[in-house]
Formats: sequence, C-alpha cells, structure tokens
Amino acid sequence: MPRIQLENLTKKYGNVEVLHGIELDMEDAEFTVLVGPSGCGKSTTLRMLAGLESVSSGEIYMDGKPVSHLEPKERDLAMVFQDYALYPHMNVARNMSFALRLAKRPQKEIDAKVLEVATMLGLEDYLARKPAELSGGQRQRVAMGRALTRDSGTFLFDEPLSNLDAKLRGQMRAELAVMRQRVRKNMVYVTHDQIEAMTLADRIVVMHSGEIQQQGTPEHLFKHPVNKFVAGFLGSPPMNFLDVELHYRDNQVFANGKGFSLRIDADLAARAVKQSQRHCTLGIRPSDLDFDANAGNNAALDLKVSVSEYIGSQSVLICECGEATVTVEVKSETPIALGEVLRFAVRSDAIHLFDSETSTAI
Repeated sequence: MPRIQLENLTKKYGNVEVLHGIELDMEDAEFTVLVGPSGCGKSTTLRMLAGLESVSSGEIYMDGKPVSHLEPKERDLAMVFQDYALYPHMNVARNMSFALRLAKRPQKEIDAKVLEVATMLGLEDYLARKPAELSGGQRQRVAMGRALTRDSGTFLFDEPLSNLDAKLRGQMRAELAVMRQRVRKNMVYVTHDQIEAMTLADRIVVMHSGEIQQQGTPEHLFKHPVNKFVAGFLGSPPMNFLDVELHYRDNQVFANGKGFSLRIDADLAARAVKQSQRHCTLGIRPSDLDFDANAGNNAALDLKVSVSEYIGSQSVLICECGEATVTVEVKSETPIALGEVLRFAVRSDAIHLFDSETSTAI
C-alpha cells in the first residue's frame, strides 16, 4: 500500500482560498479520518486526493511519486460516496463487479471475488437483488463492496454513514471497524461525526476553516488538545469552558472564577507561570466531574442543576456555575433534584488551560 503525502496543498475557487497549505503524511495501511464541521475543507481534501478536484498549488505524492496530474482511474483508488451511487438497473452482484467487468477480468475470477467480499459484508444472500429492494444499510454495504472488489491500494470514504438513522449508523460503524481489521489497506475517511472519528481512526486529522488544527491518535487528541477548538470538538458531551484568572500563592497556582477557585496541577501550573499567563479559559470534560459532597473547596465546583437528561445508565446534567453553563455526566442512580446545588470534585490533572486570546493550550 502506498504512503500518501499531501505537501502544502491549497485549493482556490476564483479568488477564494478554501484550503490553506495542507501538510499531511498517511502511513502504509493506516485508517486516517478527516473530521471537522461543515465547510472546514475535509471533503475538498478527499476529492483532491481522488482526482475529482484539481489542485491549485502544492502536490499529492503516493510512494514519493507526484500524482496531482493523473486522472482518477490512474491513481489506484476506490471511493465510497455518501449517496451510495449504485446503478439501479443492476443487481448487487453486477454493481459490485462493475470495475472488474470493465477491466475484462475472467468471469471465474469475478465471481470468486464478488462472493468473497459479499460474504465479508453479509451480502451473500442479496446478490440477485436490485438496490431498490435493499435497506439503506444494505445499499451502503454494496457501495463498500464495490470498492473492495477493486482491490485498490487506497480506499476513500466520503461521509458514508451520514444518510443512515442513528441506530443503523452505530451498527454500520461497528461493521466498518471489523472490516478495517480484515482489510489491511490505506483508508481515508471523511466525517463530521467525532464519534465515528474516535472509534474508527488510527489517526484523526481535525480540520477547521481550511486548515489542519491537530492530528494524532484518538487518545492523544482527546487528552492533549492543542487548542480550544480541538478540545471542544472531540468528546460528547463537549468540554466545558470557564473564564478564570490565575493566582499564585504558597508556591501553588489557583484558577479563580466566579464563585470557585481550583488548584492547578503542578506541571500545568509550571507552564502557565513560564508563559506569564493570568487570564485564561479553563476546560474540564463532563466525565471528569465527580459527584462528591465532601470534596475540598479548591478541588470542587458547586453547581446548580437546571436540566437532567436521562440516557439510560447515565444522565447528563446541565448546570449553572455563576454566569456559565456546565455539563456533567453522572450515573443515573445518582440522587438529583432540579434546582439543587451539588458539589462535584475536579481532579487537578483533568484540568486544561487555554490562552484567552489565541485559544492555544497552555
């Protein structure tokens, strides 16, 4: 499988530049997920890689060879689109074998490959059906099967699950994860759904306003976001943000906000001191707030519960903290009364700090 490199890639539509110098290396057999809000440039990046969009400047390399000038069919790529793009007059078997028939492969080879891929995707009983006779999830599997039968070096997925309902999306996400273990190929996947990104990716690339904000493993990005955007985008419910001012006393650093004061972890405090930070944004994830009525004053937030959302084994609480809103995850059996003020412990090592002006992590 080729190593893919995007070198200083830009894209312009007229005088408007929508991608600004994208730099990205994708290793052999890596599942890379491009994630970000609508309009961030992730689909444009994927389409440029596929050859469906021209490159304004910069270059795309596969195993060190420039490919930006090549037609899509010359790039050894297979693509799965958001809207399935199946031929309605062909049955599943003929849809899946289309590229092989176009390449005039022997019929015996075609039949064997289609059956192999159909079995992997649970479609062996549907090979004679037309797309109109299939559910949305089955159609998406056929679209993936058509790509897999080509046996390309790289597979591209453009928001393939976005047209499915929530339950089916979760099921297909699990099936994709299993398929990914069986098919050790380069896969580049575009989505706006951070849960898909976190559960599927070897490497996540977070994009915003035509630029890469951060890239790395899901765990690294979740635990060590480089800026407020990445911190708020990854994680569900999203990270809480509170305006604070740092104060130094007794060789310790405290983040003071309206109605609270939290002690900062020593390593984070040292970075804040080194950067001479005073006014900051404090970030804390909902899962890092623990109901504890006995927590100390400098290790807890007192929150007034406004809304409780029951979601099964857990409840999501929307709370007031001074003038700010804070979201908390708790076990559903936790005794909660709306309007009640509860104390939630905050671990100092779970706190993030961001520069108030630049939004970069401290």
